[in-house]
Amino acid sequence: MQPRKLIRTGSTALLCLALSSLAYAALKVDTAKSSVSAVSKQMGVPVEGKFKKFAAQIDYNAAKPEASKANVDIDIASFDLGSAEFNGEVMKKEWFNAAQHPKASFASTSIKPGAGGKLDVAGKLTIKGKTADVAFPLTVKKEGANQIFEGAVPIKRLAYNIGEGEWKDTSMVADEVTIKFRVVSAQ
Repeated sequence: MQPRKLIRTGSTALLCLALSSLAYAALKVDTAKSSVSAVSKQMGVPVEGKFKKFAAQIDYNAAKPEASKANVDIDIASFDLGSAEFNGEVMKKEWFNAAQHPKASFASTSIKPGAGGKLDVAGKLTIKGKTADVAFPLTVKKEGANQIFEGAVPIKRLAYNIGEGEWKDTSMVADEVTIKFRVVSAQ
């Protein structure tokens, strides 16, 4: 092979490698436009609390979703039910035990194409020191220059010891909780 052709081939290979690494680069998350909340039912009435602080790292490749991954860390003390009294109560040992378990986390183990243009996501969710496998559909869409990731993760609060002692009774607070999220990232 001629030296010029070798240099051109080598340059093309390096350019392809550099471009492919950009496709896997972590997206910058706009936390001001993003949200994470938990919806439960208290005596049959839906109650939603929002986590005001969280960090998300998303490595997303639309052409090859199987190569994508996501990690989310949530600051438990930032949970807001809209009442200082309720906020203080859920930080106690019986509920989130925020002093001993200050964060919850999610780490994806697989992301693959699913039905209806959605992605099927599976991963490990850790809350209050308990880790369990979760799976949920994820919607991905573009809004201008932003990439929007939306979904809902159904869990059972008692699987994570959220609501100990007298609060294990699900007649007051249902066992079913839905964690809803909307993560906005700029390209």
